[in-house]
Amino acid sequence: MLEALKEQVWRANLDLVKYKLVLFTWGNVSAIDRESGRVVIKPSGVDYAQMQPSDMVVLSLDGDILEGDLNPSSDTPTHLELYRRFPSIGGVAHTHSTYAVAFAQAAQEIPPYGTTHADFAFGPIPCTRDLTYAEIKEAYELNTGRVIAEHFETRGIDPNAVPAVLVHSHGPFTWGKSADAAAKNAAILEEVARMAFLSRMLDAPTASSFIQKKHYERKHGPNAYYGQGNK
Repeated sequence: MLEALKEQVWRANLDLVKYKLVLFTWGNVSAIDRESGRVVIKPSGVDYAQMQPSDMVVLSLDGDILEGDLNPSSDTPTHLELYRRFPSIGGVAHTHSTYAVAFAQAAQEIPPYGTTHADFAFGPIPCTRDLTYAEIKEAYELNTGRVIAEHFETRGIDPNAVPAVLVHSHGPFTWGKSADAAAKNAAILEEVARMAFLSRMLDAPTASSFIQKKHYERKHGPNAYYGQGNK
């Protein structure tokens, strides 16, 4: 079942190690097949070096395990909620990368200090509110996804324009059109967070709205001209 997608998800999880975003088993990537409504995700707590495509777990959007002998990632309910609430995305990644986590633990968004940030996201990388005691006690991972979606919906943030979020006191989630894109966005987010941390130490101003808009739109806008696909 979904053998090609399992391979893609497996490779994207290994990319988290290649990009130096995870230690031990601290991270996960998933992908969804929108046609069937099935999600493929990394198993919980399995060493990356030992993991194989056949270890990936297939689930319904409701969380029913359809295939796999291992328990899915403990963050699975968060991934599933993001797929339900953000219907345009195809892959989700979660890490505990150092600089992104530092901003999350400080409960601060990542400001758009320059064009590198603007090439990635249009506006700040948001940080959610803290979960309540009740939200943590019951259905914690599901409520994490709900709080992410709530933040984007109440503030009118387009998840396609800002493919990342910081969960208060926890860490980053990123997404994209595929598992590969979600993993790459996790790497970009960490670099953007590192640059922002250093920029703040130098008391840098945020970039003007004009330069932010220019850089975002030349790469992602309707008349984008970055790269070779827009001739």
